[in-house]
Amino acid sequence: MAIGIFAKKIGMTQIFDESGTLLPVTILKSADCKVSQIKTLESDGYNSVQIAYNKKNPAQVNRAIRGHLKESGGDGYTSFSEFRINNSDNYKLGQTITLDIFNKGQKVRVTGKSIGKGFAGNQKRHNFSRGPMTHGSKNHRLPGSIGAGSTPGRVYPGKKMAGQLGNANITLKNTEILYINSEENILVVKGSVPGKRNSVLKIQPQKGL
Repeated sequence: MAIGIFAKKIGMTQIFDESGTLLPVTILKSADCKVSQIKTLESDGYNSVQIAYNKKNPAQVNRAIRGHLKESGGDGYTSFSEFRINNSDNYKLGQTITLDIFNKGQKVRVTGKSIGKGFAGNQKRHNFSRGPMTHGSKNHRLPGSIGAGSTPGRVYPGKKMAGQLGNANITLKNTEILYINSEENILVVKGSVPGKRNSVLKIQPQKGL
């Protein structure tokens, strides 16, 4: 994989392209991303670049993180993530990663946590059909049978049942970049992306370097 950035989801809107087609887009604002650690095949067994983001007041950062960021000069960062790369010679400790690594029309992978919707039943979570609503039926939204009796005598793992809906890591592939504003750190991508407003997304090129 190639190195990427982290951005905050601002919201959705609509724009017109050159042919006059109305396109749904999502506006993202890139965070202040800095290289906090470089791992190599000789020292760590693999090549990767660790990116620090989500900058806060340095007084809110504990001593362990402050010590980790001492060499890179990144005061106040609280979140970290790695990008696997083939060669780490092109990156330096403390380097700032900006939107210049992307181009208009480029396809990227967008990873984020989907909106959590709490505990949901089979109809909402798995699109199951409900039972009859008339003629004395008492099975409207019940799960129904979940397995046989003495054989196998248990419920198989992975059975579709009621439970937590959303709040899961989602990755969208082949998301197209429609507009880049490096001065304002604004990135506009086509379509919707995971997460609610102000959630942080991981964005990286579709193909590795």
